[in-house]
Amino acid sequence: MADNLGPDGETLLGIYRRAALLKANDERSRKVITTGRLMMPYYSYRGQEIIPSALCASLTDEDYLVTIYRGIHDMLAKGMPLNDLWAEIAGRTGGTCKGKGGPMHLTYPKKGIMVTTGIVGSSMPIANGLAWGAQLSGDGRVAVATFGDGASNIGAFHEALNLAAVWKLPVVFVCQNNLYGEHTTYEKATAAKRVADRAVSYDIPGVRVDGNDPVEMYRASREAVDRARAGEGPTLIEAMTFRFHGHVFGDADGYMDKAQKAAAVAADPVPRLRARLIAEGIADEARLTAIEAEIDAAIDAAVEHALASPLPGLAELTTDVYGEAA
Repeated sequence: MADNLGPDGETLLGIYRRAALLKANDERSRKVITTGRLMMPYYSYRGQEIIPSALCASLTDEDYLVTIYRGIHDMLAKGMPLNDLWAEIAGRTGGTCKGKGGPMHLTYPKKGIMVTTGIVGSSMPIANGLAWGAQLSGDGRVAVATFGDGASNIGAFHEALNLAAVWKLPVVFVCQNNLYGEHTTYEKATAAKRVADRAVSYDIPGVRVDGNDPVEMYRASREAVDRARAGEGPTLIEAMTFRFHGHVFGDADGYMDKAQKAAAVAADPVPRLRARLIAEGIADEARLTAIEAEIDAAIDAAVEHALASPLPGLAELTTDVYGEAA
């Protein structure tokens, strides 16, 4: 990666601000479920915060994002408002989908968050469609599809990469490789040593990076986004990371290697970035503490806003479902 693509101090601080928000939001989500204030399916992304935080530092509000059911970190990093997010996951009318989507199906087009899909692998062909529209209109937008390592074995992965390569679509494919496809280790389900190596089959760049390193992740994202925006076609990024919890909330993660998990938690990328900012003189303890307090207050307000918001009425069962006859 070219050195001139690296983040400056303010960009690195912005990545931390996003990552700290994602970390705090995940911790609050699990606490709210555990204490019984909300009941919902929840897919923790804890440990993967740096990937979308660095990625979204290279995107505009107009650029498109298509993510998956473990994608709340992607959405928050792209700019989804906390109030709208929490109202949606609480099933309230003030949510992004009026409480009908829940944690697995959120959207917020004002920030380019177009689709959250629960179908493994489907983020990629959807992103292709958005990228094709951008290419036809010439509006300069880039589409990003995020997905897990398990989705790289789905037919849609290969079809999407092939089509994007043939048409030189302005799309970036970001595999958040957390080493587990649901309850199965990467090695047990995937023959390829690296997901990024599969890019050679479609004659597009394939890059593997440490997704927990904000500089590596930012450089890879910036290069891929700039390339797509310049009309040079797609890139596949494999961002290596580790999720600290089971596949879904309530999963005891007994299938995880205990030593591997302990090492990953000990190398938690969010406090590691915090320490780096202080060591490099980008921010001091007081500034970072103030940022974190601001985040905690915003999450407090969003949770209370959501729980105080009205539930959908019965009429909503058929609203936005059926079209009116001509």
